[in-house]
Amino acid sequence: MKSYKPTTPSRRQMTTVDYSILTESQPYKKLTMKLQSHAGRNNRGVITMRHQGGGNRKTYRIIDFKQNQLDTQAKIETLEYDPYRSAFIARILYTTGERAYILAYHGAKVGDTIVTSLTAPLKPGNRLPLKNIPIGYQVHNIETRVGGGGKISRSAGSYVEILAHDGGWTDLRMASKEIRRVSSSGLATIGQVSNPDYNLVNIGKAGRSRWLGIRPTVRGSVMNPVDHPYGGGEGRQPRGTKRPKTIWGKVTGGHKTRGRKKWSNKLIVKRRPKIR
Repeated sequence: MKSYKPTTPSRRQMTTVDYSILTESQPYKKLTMKLQSHAGRNNRGVITMRHQGGGNRKTYRIIDFKQNQLDTQAKIETLEYDPYRSAFIARILYTTGERAYILAYHGAKVGDTIVTSLTAPLKPGNRLPLKNIPIGYQVHNIETRVGGGGKISRSAGSYVEILAHDGGWTDLRMASKEIRRVSSSGLATIGQVSNPDYNLVNIGKAGRSRWLGIRPTVRGSVMNPVDHPYGGGEGRQPRGTKRPKTIWGKVTGGHKTRGRKKWSNKLIVKRRPKIR
């Protein structure tokens, strides 16, 4: 992590990730595209996600989450920053001459070679089916459906631990301590995702939030009664409602948000422990 001299009140607390390990400042143009900014609005222009909008311009990097070129070695050319994700990314060059962006694993260096194979060596960065990875290994970018590309454990510093293989299924311990079952034939990358210090970042000032496209959040207790269930009263008043509620009056305390009919519910072996 990088800290700063306390020249201002905001600088005193501010911390940023150390980007000295990155080797390239500009993305590879053939692997980029422009995404339209919607500022949290749907196709009718109605805000469906509050507190979004503005921010610096950014270019989307096309990431290869599948990495399904079997038995084709690739060399890491660059390590780069990606404004659309918390992890770093790596540009790789296959022996066939094709280039791609992938999620960089923790400890990746320029010049390292990686491979996707059924019999790949068990070292960080290599990708192989879960059934061929021993119990106890840490993996990331895991497929939930065979051939569908990595969906689990893609954010900075994340990893999943392999617990067991049984009857074509693999049990994984998630970061939340939940135990989930996925197909043993799905691909996974060995190791931890890069940039594990990301959770230690202190934004430090309001302006930096605006650069990231995050708009201000107003507390319900300072609103009027017409605008929020917590609003109104003289001075600083308590909440005034028996249970915590959203701006639309929906009860939030202990309310389950996961769909009861979600297809993957049957694949959860053990739920995450409750926070008391």
